[in-house]
Amino acid sequence: MRLERRNATGLSEIRPQLLDVYAEIYAARLDEEFHTVERFDERLGWNTEVPGFTAVVGYLDETPVGYAYGCTLQTGTRWWNGLRTPVPDGAIVEDGARTFALSELMVVEKMRGTGAAKAIHDELLSGRLEQRVTLLVEREHPKVRSLYEGWGYEWFGEALPSTDSPLYDAMVLRLDS
Repeated sequence: MRLERRNATGLSEIRPQLLDVYAEIYAARLDEEFHTVERFDERLGWNTEVPGFTAVVGYLDETPVGYAYGCTLQTGTRWWNGLRTPVPDGAIVEDGARTFALSELMVVEKMRGTGAAKAIHDELLSGRLEQRVTLLVEREHPKVRSLYEGWGYEWFGEALPSTDSPLYDAMVLRLDS
């Protein structure tokens, strides 16, 4: 698998391919409003507008088989608005340099269990200057949460980012230790 980094500008040329990968992975859930390709494309667009946006795409031959992307949480971010768990004072204060939000990490079925997700993840985080990374994992996917825990992430709280989204576990990985 070949890994390629992209910024917001470099993502535009392959955006249709990324939407195709998303549609393949979420095929069984595309009738859910939160999981439609259009809503995913909106979320992708929001991310590309935030400073620190980075994506890593994994290719077999010239076909994308997985990707991850995220951005640096800015002052006043809405990322933590759906957090339903009390956290210590200051734990969700963002300054534009503290936290990288890993918004999506996905690989097509034929690449699962091959280490592709970890390789994409590690490349995305390579060289990050933030102190920590956060992500949301659907509460209904304990195997995925367990995978992230194996990579060093810790449970941070329960989150409901929007009224029509699934319930998530917010997780954090320290980068500065």
